[in-house]
Amino acid sequence: MPRTPDEYAVYIFLSSGHREEVRFATIQEFQKWYSGELMPKATSQDFINVPIKNIQGEYMVLRPSSVTAIRVEPVYAGSVDRF
Repeated sequence: MPRTPDEYAVYIFLSSGHREEVRFATIQEFQKWYSGELMPKATSQDFINVPIKNIQGEYMVLRPSSVTAIRVEPVYAGSVDRF
């Protein structure tokens, strides 16, 4: 029986060389944000909001045109922290 991830770590790679990490509870939440916010404005220079649910009182905005890559990684409660 396959395990179910507890959350998904999404790494957003920016054209400046920076990498930002945000977490989503389900892959469907990520897909909803990606297809509803990021993709329709992919070439836009306007800022969009990136949901940060695990950090109280903080938010992140970015320009969709500066996103060069996105990596999605499932995170399991039993996973060993690699840092």
